[in-house]
Amino acid sequence: MKQLSKKTKRNLVAYSFIAPNFIGFSIFTLGPVLFAFVLAFHSWDGNNPIEFVGFANFIKMGSDTRFWAALKNTIVYTASVVPFTMITALGLAMLLNSKIKGREIFRTVAFFPYVASLVACAAVWNIIFSPGAGLINIILNSFGVQNLPKWAADRRWAMFTIVTFSIWKDMGYYMVIYLAGLQGISGELYEAASLDGAGGMQKFRYITWPQLKPTTFFIIIMLTINGFKIYDRVLLITEGGPGTETLVLVYHIYDIAFGNSQFGYASAIAVVLFALVLFVTLVQFKGEKNYAGS
Repeated sequence: MKQLSKKTKRNLVAYSFIAPNFIGFSIFTLGPVLFAFVLAFHSWDGNNPIEFVGFANFIKMGSDTRFWAALKNTIVYTASVVPFTMITALGLAMLLNSKIKGREIFRTVAFFPYVASLVACAAVWNIIFSPGAGLINIILNSFGVQNLPKWAADRRWAMFTIVTFSIWKDMGYYMVIYLAGLQGISGELYEAASLDGAGGMQKFRYITWPQLKPTTFFIIIMLTINGFKIYDRVLLITEGGPGTETLVLVYHIYDIAFGNSQFGYASAIAVVLFALVLFVTLVQFKGEKNYAGS
């Protein structure tokens, strides 16, 4: 029997290390994703045989008011969370990158919500924004504010409650990423700018912001993808209510699939969500490429 070459042996050893992860990915991720694409063109309740229905599931979305409400809320949530989380994280990073006393403690405090249990954080947030004895309403009442908001139970404030929670939960993580970007900027650039008489805003505009462009692009992509797939935070804070004010696409997909056993229709909505995220991401990459070339 012909012996294997050293290169082949090295390749086999390398493949043996990645094989468990690849097998797990194929079984638990790739397989279900491909099955969802196929199931989007079928009708199935989990008990009866799968039935091919063509584009019927996609046509059904046109008259599904809950789908359109979920789509609108998902876009509103993402459009709100992305810029404000980015701005908050950048502001914190610039503040904690300066030489202030106890900055390591403040960095830990800012990062803690991200690593803390989501369930615990949501419980604390619901207590803080409790309509009755919540800290926020107590403060507003002390300033004489009348008709205090009911926050998560109020149609006008429910989405605001989830958005602010997401900003608070994630800002520490993106702050760390911005900190890494800021610490990678050469101090000589700022020294040269100071010698030329540049002020703080001019340094930020012509040095800090351009140097952070790759970091900002990465953060925007990550925030956008996470925004479109929001589910757990809505479940823990509002459960999609009141009414459909905070109903988002992933929550709607879960409800259709496991609440109504319409797995084909739920898969069709998932395909639409995938196409939407892919389109937005490609547009962002195109915009970044054009901006970099200008």
